[in-house]
Amino acid sequence: MSGQDKVNELIKKREIARLGGGQKRIDAQHEKGKLTARERIDILLDEGSFEEFDMFVTHRCTNFDMEKNKVLGDGVVTGHGTIDGRVVYVFSQDFTVFGGSLSETFAQKICKIMDMAMKAGAPVIGINDSGGARIQEGVTSLAGYAEIFERNILASGVIPQISAIFGPCAGGAVYSPALTDFVMMTEENSYMFVTGPKVVKTVTGEEISVNNLGGANVHASKSGVSHFKVSSEENGLLLIRKLLSYLPQNNLEEAPLVSNNDPIDRRDDFLNNIIPDNPNQPYDMQEVIYSIIDEGEFLEVHRNYAKNIIVGFGRMDGQSIGIVANQPNFLAGVLDSDASRKAARFVRFCDAFNIPVLTLVDVPGFLPGSGQEYAGIIIHGAKLMFAYGEATVPKITITLRKSYGGAHDVMSCKQLRGDLNYAWPSAEIAVMGASGAIEVLEGRAMNAIEDPEEREKFKAEKEKEYKEKFANPYEAAAYGYIDDVIEPRNTRFRVIRGLQTLQTKKLTNPPKKHCNIPL
Repeated sequence: MSGQDKVNELIKKREIARLGGGQKRIDAQHEKGKLTARERIDILLDEGSFEEFDMFVTHRCTNFDMEKNKVLGDGVVTGHGTIDGRVVYVFSQDFTVFGGSLSETFAQKICKIMDMAMKAGAPVIGINDSGGARIQEGVTSLAGYAEIFERNILASGVIPQISAIFGPCAGGAVYSPALTDFVMMTEENSYMFVTGPKVVKTVTGEEISVNNLGGANVHASKSGVSHFKVSSEENGLLLIRKLLSYLPQNNLEEAPLVSNNDPIDRRDDFLNNIIPDNPNQPYDMQEVIYSIIDEGEFLEVHRNYAKNIIVGFGRMDGQSIGIVANQPNFLAGVLDSDASRKAARFVRFCDAFNIPVLTLVDVPGFLPGSGQEYAGIIIHGAKLMFAYGEATVPKITITLRKSYGGAHDVMSCKQLRGDLNYAWPSAEIAVMGASGAIEVLEGRAMNAIEDPEEREKFKAEKEKEYKEKFANPYEAAAYGYIDDVIEPRNTRFRVIRGLQTLQTKKLTNPPKKHCNIPL
């Protein structure tokens, strides 16, 4: 065989490998409204940048006559490429090959590129579309999952890990995405669950559909497993590109600095009047966020989950920041178990990857009631407090209106090593609101007044006295717990100036093997 013949043989093998499970199964994938493994990579990465590894790998299984059925690549496409010129590693599961089921060699391919990513200090993106473990391989398939899980764990906080669920993801397969930083699901074709509807019915008697058990809507709004819900795979892949633009390559680098044409000293006068006169009237915190960040561009994370708190990425003078903000428009911005966990995880991600955190506070307290107590509100609130107290990145906190009780402490107060703590003139920092406080402080005196009108008059006078003392930021400022009271329209300028000052911040935590966050 001549040299050219050998080259031709290579070209032919590559063509066969790129077909995966064959044209018939590719067509079936398209009929479901799904892209193939390689089509997904083509959209995700910069054009012509993908370098594939292990194209000629095949499985080693001989059980159930599997040796007669081998496919080049064995059901997963792996390699590296670039996104906006930055190196990323990627694996894309191929449902056309054995339903994307994971074999020993399938797992080894994924582990290889994860190891490469760790050495190179580059993000890993996993595109999941798999029927789960390859049953014919038994324990070696399960061992393969565990090898991947261990790498997810060791890579956590070192390199960004992003998971896209573009098809089934069930059983042990769900735990690799769950260990990554961000999970994305498509509305139509994706689902995740530990056990499927048939097993659920057998074990518990409950009848439930695939979508109601583990569809994108469930995980984006109820469980919080999915950070993003997208209408199509194409939109999801483009969203991953956008998400990465806010992130550094690894924990030793800073996020890319983007050129900024939005003036640092831009003022939005409407912010001076956005807080309603009635302290119980809501307003939309999103308006504040979009007003102060660069060019109104905000990437919200967990948009549909625990809507009483907002988390996401923006930029200030071109610098990536993480934003955590109470949302008075939903449950009055109160902190509950889900909101606390959502915000805590986000703060810890930002801290791991050197992204400063801006916290916008308007919180009336923790949600009361037996439901929350039974759900562990104490331990979940402690997670958020722990995340803020542990974080060493620059932290700027602005109190817009209410900051009551334990929720004040939890939302990046000065005593949790907040670097700059500002307040608007409308800020109220106290143990509780005026009405509740007077019930405690003057309850006996009020009850001793028999005339209802006199009692209400007495209560109103005491509430006014309490508000004059605490319904403003100056009491906290007098103790130095608030660094400055700022004009709302100047918020953007003050935050950017603060971030510039904090660029050289140095802070380390005490030496330890690892912390014991209250899980």
